[in-house]
Amino acid sequence: MYEHHKQPLIPFDRFLGRLLGSFALASVFIAFSLLMGAAGYHYTEGLHWIDAFLNASMILAGMGPVDQLRTNGGKLFATFYALYSGIAFLTIAAILLAPIIHRFLHKFHLQEEK
Repeated sequence: MYEHHKQPLIPFDRFLGRLLGSFALASVFIAFSLLMGAAGYHYTEGLHWIDAFLNASMILAGMGPVDQLRTNGGKLFATFYALYSGIAFLTIAAILLAPIIHRFLHKFHLQEEK
């Protein structure tokens, strides 16, 4: 996916395409995470879809739940979804930053060789 350190730096337009691909992959990951979270809140707590979506997005963003959890199933789901969300946040950040960091390090390495 990325060029070897002995290869030349890719042109800027291809780099922008790589960034767009990373953004698309991160967006799919976010959409999947929100859908999974909304479904979990909807089926375990009986929340309406919009309220379930709100809770899922608040947890995924690291803000915390909005509604009071009443069932044991809902509390267990929220526990595991919160743990998943922490890992998802780091994964999404890595997906978005990987092309930028790679280009920086690749450029730095090419300058070091000269």
